[in-house]
Amino acid sequence: MSTGFNTRAIHAGQSPDPTTGAVIPALYQSTTYAQDGIGGLRNGYEYGRGTNPTRDALQEQLAALEGGRHAFSFSSGLAAEDSLIRALLVPGDHVVLGNDAYGGTYRLINRVLSPWGITNAAVDMSDAAALQSAIAGGNTKMVWLETPSNPMMKISDISAIAQAAHDAGALLVVDNTFASPYLQQPLALGADIVVHSTTKYIGGHSDAVGGAVILNDDAAAEKIGFIQFAVGAVSAPMEAWLTTRGLKTLGVRMDRHSANAMAVATWLLDQPAVESVLYPGLADHPGHELAKAQMKDFGGMVSVSFKGGEAAARKVAESTKVFTLAESLGGVESLMNYPAEMTHASVKGTELAVPENLLRLSVGIEDLEDLIADLDQALGQL
Repeated sequence: MSTGFNTRAIHAGQSPDPTTGAVIPALYQSTTYAQDGIGGLRNGYEYGRGTNPTRDALQEQLAALEGGRHAFSFSSGLAAEDSLIRALLVPGDHVVLGNDAYGGTYRLINRVLSPWGITNAAVDMSDAAALQSAIAGGNTKMVWLETPSNPMMKISDISAIAQAAHDAGALLVVDNTFASPYLQQPLALGADIVVHSTTKYIGGHSDAVGGAVILNDDAAAEKIGFIQFAVGAVSAPMEAWLTTRGLKTLGVRMDRHSANAMAVATWLLDQPAVESVLYPGLADHPGHELAKAQMKDFGGMVSVSFKGGEAAARKVAESTKVFTLAESLGGVESLMNYPAEMTHASVKGTELAVPENLLRLSVGIEDLEDLIADLDQALGQL
């Protein structure tokens, strides 16, 4: 039977326990499993680094929600990215990524994997000619896309970029962390692989670090599974269980995140101290129509720049009461981030550097009136 997103989120991989009837599957903290004779594994379970029932349940849930055949749950988003790249690329291969990619992704590719022989180019993914130029030459094997991007909120055409990548013999990887599988389905739009920091919207409660890779290709999945097992970058059972719990409410949370973010972005537009508001839900956002076409809603992330420059941005960031000044995003609580010195400090001084007058807001699910009042008093400090 074909079911809707929220039904899959609640039931995929979550069958009641066959022995007790427990509606919530058990948390399996065991590191090893008894064998019925040498090599006599029960349902394939042998050792926790290789397999774990709690992690398997989460992986089934993730695959169901992203429309993929295979899903892998990792210890962090960057662990997922690292394993994916090393599983599918070899020294001499080239990666093209967006010129406002997440700083941690760029650091991984440019500083960790570059000495191993992976080269890269950062381009504006909304510029088709620049993308075509960057992937020319024959050794581009992977195109890495974030949409919406972090933190500049650029919207890129997944289908068109998938076609450009495939024409060059490359894979398209989409980091779907900002949108979540509830708002955007990259595999259905032509992407080959989806990655997530499940720490963010998927987990949703700022209490479990994790990452995920979802795809359809069987051969690529086998390679990724081997690297994950060989390197050991697996999510721990407790983190997998917490992520599964959070994922069940993703749909209702994203509805509230999106509604609150739209209202916050609209309010910010009218503030005299604000230079610009970056939110794809706004009609004047350059990617608004594309976002409407490939997303269900516009998400909970808003970036805002200030006329008063760095000093104004810092003052607002340090003056909020409901918005917490902290790294990360996607939790039920609202967070305020100064990317130039926090999440994107690793790209300072590069072409991926973030403007120093910009703040990134992860708009939570609190009462909207309280969020607006908090921002109003913070801007009143300027």
